[in-house]
Amino acid sequence: WETMNLDCGAWINMLSHKVKKRLNATLAEQGITGVQSRVMHYILAHCEEGPVFQRDVEEAFELSRSTTTGIVQLLEKKGIIRRESVDSDARLKSLVPTEKAGQIEEQVRERIREIEAVMTRNISPGQMQVFLEVAEKMSANLDE
Repeated sequence: WETMNLDCGAWINMLSHKVKKRLNATLAEQGITGVQSRVMHYILAHCEEGPVFQRDVEEAFELSRSTTTGIVQLLEKKGIIRRESVDSDARLKSLVPTEKAGQIEEQVRERIREIEAVMTRNISPGQMQVFLEVAEKMSANLDE
């Protein structure tokens, strides 16, 4: 297909696919996927503020309950998070990062920096600013 004839949505889908593919390939050595790494990062970033629950992850990433359950179960199986009962409600389980999560986090951040550097190579700061502003506006338009 002729890339110059692609509409914005097609370009966004293609870029998203390429970023996910590259991220998953580079994170394979950590035994984690891109989406698992983002959920792990969310839990690490928010657990200081108080308990993080599965529903928080569902809302933050706009994922279904079943998709989130699968991700959380895999992270738990890999020893990246653990579920802990909450004093106020024994039925609720908070998601708690393990020491392994902290170790993987820095490796993941480094891989993301590398991918960003490749993706934005030969793009001026001005072009990046315009791209980010346009992407933010498109996102806002779709939220309306």
